[in-house]
Amino acid sequence: QVQLVESGGGLVQAGDSLRLSCEASGRTSGGYAMGWFRQAPGKEREFVSAISWSGRITHYADSVKGRFTISRDKAKSTVFLQMTSLTPEDTAVYYCAAGPAITTTPVYDYWGQGTQVTVSS
Repeated sequence: QVQLVESGGGLVQAGDSLRLSCEASGRTSGGYAMGWFRQAPGKEREFVSAISWSGRITHYADSVKGRFTISRDKAKSTVFLQMTSLTPEDTAVYYCAAGPAITTTPVYDYWGQGTQVTVSS
């Protein structure tokens, strides 16, 4: 089992930046790809970004490409999502996920509880 805990969400203004963190604990020695998804009120959960275990492969949704950067610190089993130039459309609950392979679909084995990001105009 792997437990994921997100942090770093909050209320910001349009144009601001935020850095989300997701710390993994438990059976992390297996080497997991990590992903970020988000869900806005009344909408389906959507892919944001993902990173392979090695960190060499990353994927981004078109809506965040050029603004968000995913990275990981394997020594600390932590993945980060640096978000810049935030807009109200980025408002959502952001979820961290872990699984054996990097994917843009929400089929990861483990999920965090989510952290709220609210961007005011």
